[in-house]
Amino acid sequence: MAVTNKLMEVFPKLQEGGGFEFLKIAGSTRSRNLSLLQCPNTGYTLAYLKDPSTTIGQATIYIRPLQQDLPIDSESSGHASGPAISCITCQKEVPFSEMKLHRANCDGTPMQETHREGEGDRCEENDREPPTDRDSVPVRPETSVQSGVEPVVIESGKIDLKELDNDWKIIKEPTLAAQVFKDNLLSEHATGKPLRLKMDVRESEEDRERALLSFYKQQQEWACPLHCTLDGGVGQTLLFEGEPDHLVPAASEVLIESNLFRVAGRMIGHSFLHDGPHVTGLSPAVIHVLFNGDPEMATIVVEDCPDLHIRSIIQMEQKDTVSDLSLSWDLPAVTKTNQRWLHNKLLVHAVIGRTMRQIKQLRKGLKDVMLWPLLTSRPDVVPLLFPKMAGMQFVPQMFLDKITWPVEDSDDEDEGLDIECKCRITGFLRVFIETASSDTLAQLLKFWVGWEMLPSELKVEFSGGTFPSSSTCFETLKLPAHYNTYKDFEEALVAAIDSAHTGFGLV
Repeated sequence: MAVTNKLMEVFPKLQEGGGFEFLKIAGSTRSRNLSLLQCPNTGYTLAYLKDPSTTIGQATIYIRPLQQDLPIDSESSGHASGPAISCITCQKEVPFSEMKLHRANCDGTPMQETHREGEGDRCEENDREPPTDRDSVPVRPETSVQSGVEPVVIESGKIDLKELDNDWKIIKEPTLAAQVFKDNLLSEHATGKPLRLKMDVRESEEDRERALLSFYKQQQEWACPLHCTLDGGVGQTLLFEGEPDHLVPAASEVLIESNLFRVAGRMIGHSFLHDGPHVTGLSPAVIHVLFNGDPEMATIVVEDCPDLHIRSIIQMEQKDTVSDLSLSWDLPAVTKTNQRWLHNKLLVHAVIGRTMRQIKQLRKGLKDVMLWPLLTSRPDVVPLLFPKMAGMQFVPQMFLDKITWPVEDSDDEDEGLDIECKCRITGFLRVFIETASSDTLAQLLKFWVGWEMLPSELKVEFSGGTFPSSSTCFETLKLPAHYNTYKDFEEALVAAIDSAHTGFGLV
């Protein structure tokens, strides 16, 4: 209790924190971060802090409130100090150390307004200057995007969208709030210099990839009008790896040094801004840290570790290999008493520690597109930007409503087809869609347009090829017309779908 009593005496505000915990700096020079100092059953005592097993030594100990953030300005110390100063708003004498707190709550009449009142001019109450940001009491940032304070919201049916400027914060539905924010941002930059992207299908895959990446590496006003001429597919640089809904940034030094994750952040934000496809299946732990969450508070599971070899080591299958891995990451060797603690530490480093630089680059890319105010003020919009694969459920009618079927005068590759043949093949496709599962429809959509997000239109054409193919940039499915039975058509389409390995996860 000696430690606790002394802390409460020096910093009485800590009593409002609902307890506290100690942290210390751990890790090597390149990966230094704060790690939690485990609290024993007897609480933090001098004997425990001096114990060599805690490896504190001469290190600095950091104190963190346990249940809520606390203001740390001098006015919160509870002791008024300094000379009395007259408030320029209400003329009240306030101690020097309490002036900032007084200014934040002062509702008196300014001297200038008092002078005008003497001349007969009344000032409206809404003309008073509100306290600025620098007068407010700073608090520690939220540890998770989900833990942010819920904004005051109103029903969307009670507001006029034409009158909304910055009122996206008060709209209840996150989809509508995001749309209003995007419309305002695009409208604000509508007269800016247009962004122009052109890609030639006749170039090699490497050249097309280079053109796309060089476009997003430029420093531009990303909310300006976008003009795209896409005549070919995109490349296949793997930026995210792992299992569905557990994807993490790839641990590639080449990608990090090339700043490609900042480029990816711009692409993700830019696509969201223009109602394009999303990155699906990102790990919740990565999303938590991406939006300034504390890595120690992230919910990490073994499936979040994409490296199967490291995953097997973390699961404590062989103590010798666990100790080798721990020592290489500046952690102690495994013992009988620290197995659970070490398991969590290894998991945090494998998933977050090795991807922290990539996450920071992604964050910078999102800020470049000017979406950060929306994502930090409205945490409920984040799932719209990074949806889960498990939540992407497709039904046949969603596809059928989007399909533009071929007509008699369409410019298909095979112009010799009669109407009966066209009706047979389109009928096969309709039956395939109506009987397919949600997962099969998702695979079909990925084969059709390149990602698992329905566009505004799905086109169907006939071709003279052997197997079904697609032109993802033009959102067109090309079907051969030589199938006489549905079984042959289904086998060929399933084979074509299974052979495709594209999508927005591969940039």
